[in-house]
Amino acid sequence: MSNEAQQGRRGTTVESNGVNPVPDAERRGKPSGLFAVWFAWNISILGISYGIFVFGLGLNVWQTIVAGTIGYLASSALVGILAVGGPRTGLPTLAQTRFAFGIKGNRIPAFFAYLSNMGWKVTIITLASTTGANLFAKLWPSVFADADGSSATFTIVLWFVLVLAVTMTVSVLGHEFIMKVEVWISWVTGIMTVAFLGFMVPEIEWSHLGDTPAGGPLVFIGGIIMAMTLVGLGFLNYGGDFARYLPRDTPARGVISWTVAGLSLPVVILLAVGALLVGGDSKLGAATASDPIGALTALLPMWFFVPFSIIIVISLVSAAITGMYSSGLALMAVGVRLRRSVTTSINAVIIAAGAFYLLFISTSFLATFQSFLSLIAVMMGTMGGIQIVDFVRQRRMGWNTDMANPRGYGGRDARWTAILSLITGTVVGLGLVTSSDPNFGKITGFLLTESGRTGVFGSSGLGIVIALALGAALYAILTFGLRLDPKPDYSLVTAGDAARGKGGHGEGGREVPTPDAAGRHAAERTER
Repeated sequence: MSNEAQQGRRGTTVESNGVNPVPDAERRGKPSGLFAVWFAWNISILGISYGIFVFGLGLNVWQTIVAGTIGYLASSALVGILAVGGPRTGLPTLAQTRFAFGIKGNRIPAFFAYLSNMGWKVTIITLASTTGANLFAKLWPSVFADADGSSATFTIVLWFVLVLAVTMTVSVLGHEFIMKVEVWISWVTGIMTVAFLGFMVPEIEWSHLGDTPAGGPLVFIGGIIMAMTLVGLGFLNYGGDFARYLPRDTPARGVISWTVAGLSLPVVILLAVGALLVGGDSKLGAATASDPIGALTALLPMWFFVPFSIIIVISLVSAAITGMYSSGLALMAVGVRLRRSVTTSINAVIIAAGAFYLLFISTSFLATFQSFLSLIAVMMGTMGGIQIVDFVRQRRMGWNTDMANPRGYGGRDARWTAILSLITGTVVGLGLVTSSDPNFGKITGFLLTESGRTGVFGSSGLGIVIALALGAALYAILTFGLRLDPKPDYSLVTAGDAARGKGGHGEGGREVPTPDAAGRHAAERTER
């Protein structure tokens, strides 16, 4: 078969790369291609609901816009920085964290990341399902709606099965196919969202925007932190997953800037619209808390409601696809030695259980959603802070991918400095945040007094930032201050292994002479 024909078919075949370094021969693309992935993920009506959620903390309209923008940009920058590790090593983010935590120690942050991925997928797929069910209930109420006009349970289940099946199918096909699909989804959802805004702007009660009083400094900080949890902190474990196919010498500024632009541009605009809408209509906040999408689509005329509901489902499925892809990688990074198609099936079962909780057990979507965001932000923020600090060490060692190998072949079983920093930051962070969901509340706020739990400090989410800073600072002190930095372990590499090849690639593609080739390739075959 010709090279052209192979290139034409490659986008619809199942991707073979797992948590191994992507070979240089398979690298392709430009950093600008990252924009479509992140833009498609975030160009959704849900971004307007995010603005309403931030406003609901007790800010006025202008504070909401400023705090949300700062939070979005700051957290997106963290994702962009972590994405740089993708092209430098060819590894997904949760395989690259082995450099800091060791191959077995990495199972701890990888498991946290897996829980984060699953929580987001439950939320997104549930919203896509209820949106589709609401559409059917409006079009054919006698078949798909209950007596009160709401979606029948079987309609929601029907849409849930459909959305989950599409998400699984596309995510298994792999990186290249996803990248192609996301470009088209970005254009379609972007155009329809602009049209939607045309209906929303006239609904803004401009004369009432100044009615809400300004919140205090801690409330403003809480708005920044909430915005960070809504968009960036939950994605820290995704950063390198889609950037790892870029050429090794891709400029860091391109990776960071295109990631930040794709993540923040749509949500900043949508947040502003959400703040303006709720600033003039306080009842919208309560409606959005229980139904973040239905409360907004109810403002549309029927002729636009139908196509726009379809676009909402497509955009949410798009976000679920990219997340499901990374969920499979996360499960592999935990140490589950199954093909990615099998791990994706496992994900589907877990998502079904989570969706059942969100749809039929939770009494408030917003309470459960905010509680989930706080938990994953503490875990992922601490991990992300440690990984960013470790980038200094990785760069000094030439981005040597041997450090992601098993003990004796360049890597280590565990690096206690990173594990201790992660546990310390996470425990302190969980003890300093609060939850309005009673089930999540059992594992949070245990370091706060009663007044702290019910006061501004508890609701501001400062514990999330404290966890990130504490984990990163402790790891930096142990690694660079006390120089507790064990070097790559090659104790199991034989002379014959060394004779068969050199080691991993350093920065810029140069080879770092280490005797690891046999061990590295064996590890790659095992992890695929």
